[in-house]
Amino acid sequence: MSEIILINVSGQDKRGLTSSLMSILAEYGVGILDIGQAMIHDTLSLGMLVKVPDQARLSPVLKDVLFHIHHLGMQVRFTPISEEQYEAWVQGAGKPRYIFTLLGRRIEAEHIARVAGVITENDLNIEDIVRLSGREPLYKNSGHQSRACIELTVRGQPLDLDAMKQRFLEISQEMSIDIAFQEDNVYRRNRRLVVFDMDSTLIQQEVIDELAKQAGVGDEVSQVTEAAMQGEIDFRESLRRRVGLLKGLDAGVLERVAQNLSLTEGAERLIRTLKAFGFKTAIISGGFSYFGRHLQQKLGVDYVHANELEVVDGKVTGQVLGPIVDGERKALLLSEIAEQEGLRLEQTIAVGDGANDLPMLRLAGLGIAFRAKPLVKRNARQSLSTLGLDGILYLIGLRDADAVDNDTAG
Repeated sequence: MSEIILINVSGQDKRGLTSSLMSILAEYGVGILDIGQAMIHDTLSLGMLVKVPDQARLSPVLKDVLFHIHHLGMQVRFTPISEEQYEAWVQGAGKPRYIFTLLGRRIEAEHIARVAGVITENDLNIEDIVRLSGREPLYKNSGHQSRACIELTVRGQPLDLDAMKQRFLEISQEMSIDIAFQEDNVYRRNRRLVVFDMDSTLIQQEVIDELAKQAGVGDEVSQVTEAAMQGEIDFRESLRRRVGLLKGLDAGVLERVAQNLSLTEGAERLIRTLKAFGFKTAIISGGFSYFGRHLQQKLGVDYVHANELEVVDGKVTGQVLGPIVDGERKALLLSEIAEQEGLRLEQTIAVGDGANDLPMLRLAGLGIAFRAKPLVKRNARQSLSTLGLDGILYLIGLRDADAVDNDTAG
C-alpha cells in the first residue's frame, strides 16, 4: 500500500535545499503530487504532497528527510493524508477559481482582513497570496508615488456575486483601496488589446472644456460636460450643444491646447509596457481626433477613433464631421478592432471614466472604470481609483519587475 504524506519545511532559506531534498526522495521512488514554495525576507515555507510507493519505505524516507532538514537548522512537519482527503482535494480542482487583486498606495492588515472576511462570507477559500508590487524602501525619495498590490487566488463559487461586489465597493470607499475580482480563465492570461477613452482617462483634462475656456464659454460647456458624464443628458445632444458653442474659435488654439495636455499618472509606463509585451492599443474617444492623433504620435498608440471637428478657413465651424462617437459607437469600434486583430472580445480590455464608456466596458473581457463617476463605478465590473493607469498592469497579473520603466526602455 502506498502512503500519501504532506511535508512542510520552514526556516531560514538554504542554498541547494530543493536539490538535496529531492535527491533523498528520489532514492525511495517517491512521487510528487503537489508542491509549492513561498519566500518572505529570506524565510522559506515549502510544502509537498508526496506519495511513498511502499509502506515499508515510509519510516526510512521520513527518517532521512527529518535528519537532513534538522541538519540544515530548519523545521519539518509530516502530516498523513487519507485517500478520502486526497480525493476530496482532487475534486476541489474542478471548482471555479477567481483572482482577487488589492491595490492602493499601501496595503495594511485591516485591508486584507476586511477583504478576507467577505471572501469567507461567500464560502470561498484562499489558495495563494502573492505580492505584485515591488519591495518598498523604508525611506522614500521626495515626490515618490508609492504603489502596493497583492493578488489572492481563491477557489469556489461566490454565494452572491452582486452582493460581494457591493461589499467591496463599500470597503474601497471607506479605506481608499481598490478591489478587483476576475474569473481565472485562459482569457485573463491572454489579453491582447487595450482600448482607452481619452479625456479624463488617458489625459487629465476634458479637451472640450479647455477649448471652451479659450472661446470664452468655459462655464456653459463645463456644465453640459458634467451632465453628460453623469448620464443626465444624451451624449450626442450634449456634444452638439458644446461644439456649437465653439463656433468661430481660431483653429490655432487646437495646437496650443494639444501641447499643454497632461498625461494621467502611469499612462506612459503602462503603454510602454503593453507595447513591449506585444499588446495592441487604441484610443476610442467622444473627444476630438486632432488630440487623439497628437497622443498617438507621442505614445505610439496603434488606433485612434474620435470625433472630427470641422474647421473652415482657419475657424471652428461648430459642427462635427461624420458619425458621432457615442457609447454605442465606442462598443462597435472595439468589436471592429478586435476582429481586425483576430482577437476574441474576451481578450480585450477597455478603460474609461464616463457614462458613454459603459457599453464598451461591458463588452470588453476586462472593463475598467478609471477614476470614474459613481454611476460608472457601480455599473462597471472593475474599478481603479487609488493608483495611476499603470495599476492596470496588476490586473493582468504583471509584477512591478515586469514593467518597462524609463531606465529600461529603448
